[in-house]
Amino acid sequence: MASESLRTLRPTRGWVALDFGEIARFKDLLFELARRDVKLRYRQTVLGIGWVLIQPLLAAAMLMFAFGIVAGLKPSGTSSFLLTYAGLLVWNIFAWTLNKSSMSMVGNAYLVSKVYFPRLILPLSGTLSTLVDFAIPLGLLLPLLGVLGVWPGWPLLLLPVWVVLVLGLALGAGLIAAALAVKYRDIQHILPILVPFLLYASPVAYEITHIPVRYQTAMYVVNPLAALIGAFRWSTLGRPMPPLAFLAWSAAAAVALFLAGAAIFRRTERQFADVI
Repeated sequence: MASESLRTLRPTRGWVALDFGEIARFKDLLFELARRDVKLRYRQTVLGIGWVLIQPLLAAAMLMFAFGIVAGLKPSGTSSFLLTYAGLLVWNIFAWTLNKSSMSMVGNAYLVSKVYFPRLILPLSGTLSTLVDFAIPLGLLLPLLGVLGVWPGWPLLLLPVWVVLVLGLALGAGLIAAALAVKYRDIQHILPILVPFLLYASPVAYEITHIPVRYQTAMYVVNPLAALIGAFRWSTLGRPMPPLAFLAWSAAAAVALFLAGAAIFRRTERQFADVI
């Protein structure tokens, strides 16, 4: 008779480090949850995954009209639509990751309360599905650059770096929100107010240079996403690169926020099944 392996689950104590080995053992669940998220979102729709392209195109057109035409904040040397579209790509990956990860525990309460698996799998699966939604509009941006004769050259190689840093900001904030949302459901009412406000407080449809000089430093410091949006445009549209000091600040903020979010999430996850 073959021996059966026995695994004993015990509650953790104190601050617990990330267990990447455990996450790797549950990689099949991670990919399946990400696939389910993408499939359910576009099931029973006429255009299906085509909405991944339609949504950012329409949103970029509306923001360009509001900021570029009505407000007169047109960039020099590049298309106003391309500038807005590139900024919106960064914003979307941030907002989608934040929203999905923040509600990942509450939205999957039936799994959290009944089945054991690393709880970090849930926000990570939402991040993977977000990357799918990001990759398709990004694939449209590159041909548009070719049609308009824009080729940024080697900075395009740094594009993954900016994407990873944006994900770090969003996932760090999302993990903190997810941990709080289990006990305080106010989070699901607060985020829909804060996220649109942050959209207009970020240089998505305009550039930092459109802001009075005396406020530009405050924008970079208070909103780490601002320098990352500028860096993304530098890598894709050949726009001026943000000051290195502020870019370094954004990178440090992304790493620190992700580590803080992961630590808080791991510290509180032992209570999720009891409270949710």
